[in-house]
Amino acid sequence: MLHIPRRLASILTRLLMGLMLLLAAGPAFADDAADRAAIDKLFAQLRVAPNAETAQAIDAQIWTYWTTPSDPILAGRMREVLTARGMGDAAGALRLLDKLIADYPDYAEGWNQRATIYYTLGDFDASIADCEKVLALEPRHFGALSGRALMYLQLGKRALALKDMAAALAVHPFLNERRLFPELGEPMTQI
Repeated sequence: MLHIPRRLASILTRLLMGLMLLLAAGPAFADDAADRAAIDKLFAQLRVAPNAETAQAIDAQIWTYWTTPSDPILAGRMREVLTARGMGDAAGALRLLDKLIADYPDYAEGWNQRATIYYTLGDFDASIADCEKVLALEPRHFGALSGRALMYLQLGKRALALKDMAAALAVHPFLNERRLFPELGEPMTQI
């Protein structure tokens, strides 16, 4: 049996783990372009969805792409965030999101998840600031647009709320929040 000194074994283990992470991440980077193309196609379909049911099915697919990134490390961290949120641990989710955003500042859904938690905690200033980051990274993010519209509405800034909701509805014509803005009318449906 081969005897490897403990220090050398530790170094080799770390090198092997690093190599495995690089190999695992390699295809994820290649998938990013495919994911972007798939999301672009879904957004095109969503804009012209014939009815609410079709729109909701497309909406769910988009959210799946947003919340399950192809990078395996980021995906694992996002699962931790969603688990903490699901358990009602806002403080824990915020801690995880602060670290996630520091490590992945270009991941729009990290910012959006934090904006959502700030919203539920009533910290509209922080939530609106995070929504701005989301929209700088993904201008079609109907969740950030409609969420910010709701905050503006609650803050008595109806003109800003209306502007954001109109932008959200241009992307997703069947958002439920539409009913709060009767001046925007009803979506066109196809039979």
